[in-house]
Amino acid sequence: MLLDPHSQAILEEYRTDLPFFKEKSEELTRKVRDFLASAGIIVAAIESRVKTEASLSGKLDLKGNKYSSLADITDIIGMRVITFYIDDVDKVASALERLFDVDWENSVDKRKVHEIDSFGYLSLHYICRIPDSRYRFEVQMRTVLQHAWANMNHDTGYKSGVEVPREYLRNLNRLAGMLELVDEQFSQIRMDLTDYRRRVRALVASGNLDEVPLDGDTFKSFLALHPFDQLNRRIASVNQAEIHEQSFMPFLKVFKDLGCKTLGDISSIIRDCSEGAYQIACYQIGLTDLDIISSTIGPQDLCIAYILIQGGGKAGIKYLFDLLNGPAPSNESMAEMLVEQAGNLPFMNQ
Repeated sequence: MLLDPHSQAILEEYRTDLPFFKEKSEELTRKVRDFLASAGIIVAAIESRVKTEASLSGKLDLKGNKYSSLADITDIIGMRVITFYIDDVDKVASALERLFDVDWENSVDKRKVHEIDSFGYLSLHYICRIPDSRYRFEVQMRTVLQHAWANMNHDTGYKSGVEVPREYLRNLNRLAGMLELVDEQFSQIRMDLTDYRRRVRALVASGNLDEVPLDGDTFKSFLALHPFDQLNRRIASVNQAEIHEQSFMPFLKVFKDLGCKTLGDISSIIRDCSEGAYQIACYQIGLTDLDIISSTIGPQDLCIAYILIQGGGKAGIKYLFDLLNGPAPSNESMAEMLVEQAGNLPFMNQ
């Protein structure tokens, strides 16, 4: 490609400073990645590249007279930050504004475009100044779906170099509209779930457990109240044992299978069955020298006591062990032994 002298001079400047651009591309990417991580902003990917000589030559061939020097070209270094959600694009933008000097005159928010075929190009473009340098770099921010669509449309749509028949353009535009709706709905669902979790935490904190449906989020909020600690400490005192903390999350399914619909239902089991659970634990460890117990002993014995009180018998306790430990031949014999032992305990004879 034969360039005019002015464009050739810019190209020579590029060749001289290419090592600087490559070094800065890596440095800037690392800086953005670290800053987003420290701010708790999770993104799908951060990509960067230095414009190739062939790409720059093509640009200069088309509009080299537009640039007085290499510093006027704002995308020698290009970075792309790909987010999972639409609203995270603005969070990333806010982070970049704190990190770099943004050239607002040359930055553009393509999300304000409303053409039906614009979905894949609805990214936010910032032109930022490389610190302690006369050069600038470009950052594109967009969602995973926008990024995927732009890449696919590059091959199948307007940039293929072939005029696309109207019927195919219509289908492409319909898909773009669907993906844009999906993008918006993902963000809306996340906001709704965040609001739901806030309401749940408020209800749990206020003690209105009967109003809180039992699910993974609400159970975690319930566990933050340490509902099994009192029973575990009472059991541990039998042998002055140490309590080894383990996850209570496997009991979510157990409590659901026991018929619990709300956190209030679990609270009722704790209230009504704690004495039975304590008696079962005393029978299990009272004549041993066990000096360390699992924190799951409390909820497990609560469930055993509840099953026995409800008349679930050996089959119910075996099912409990199958849920907690996985199916095993020993579960049935353990269940049978517990039923036999519990028959002599006071809580079963009230």
